[in-house]
Order: sequence, then structure tokens, then C-alpha cells
Amino acid sequence: MAVPKRRVSHARRDKRRSSVWKLDPPALAKCPSCGEFKLSHRVCPACGQYKGRLVVKKEEA
Repeated sequence: MAVPKRRVSHARRDKRRSSVWKLDPPALAKCPSCGEFKLSHRVCPACGQYKGRLVVKKEEA
């Protein structure tokens, strides 16, 4: 069974535990038609448009 020969230094340990592996929040873009934030390359959930075309009809409340 493998056993570490020397103790791992604080710097080496902390580099491994750093935030390198954490996920980034999704990049949001403003919808050109309504101005709401949406994920890029996807239909706007607020107005239902994509690339200037109405894709999903939204009912007005």
C-alpha cells in the first residue's frame, strides 16, 4: 500500500483545494427586444423571441 514519504506543504495542499475546480456562473446577455437577461443562444423566457423572430408565444398577464 502506498504511503506518503513526506508531509504535503500548506501551499501545495491549498493549491489543490483552491477554487480552480469551482464552476462559473452562467454568462447572461440582454435580450435585444425586451431588455431582460437571458442565456445566450436561447429563446428569451420573458418575450419568447430568438434572433428577432417570435418563436414562443407568451400570454400577457
